[in-house]
Amino acid sequence: MARLVDNPNLAFRLARAIISDIALYNQEKVKEGIKNDNIFELLEEELQEGREHFHSRVAADMPERDHLYDRAMVDVMIRQAGKIESTIW
Repeated sequence: MARLVDNPNLAFRLARAIISDIALYNQEKVKEGIKNDNIFELLEEELQEGREHFHSRVAADMPERDHLYDRAMVDVMIRQAGKIESTIW
């Protein structure tokens, strides 16, 4: 069995990679979700699957483990969508 990530910096990099993949493979949902301010509802299944994958690779006792994943969602998916016209900006 692979060793779990126990370094917050590496865990954040992993979270960013997972979110990048989700955004890449769901570009239309990201656009629609930003435009209509329902991105988390549209991508709920994909984001939950990504979180489960993240949890399977990161030590459970890492402080703020979920915060790292949530921050990656904002840093990667939401920030990159800043050019999409929306009422939320």
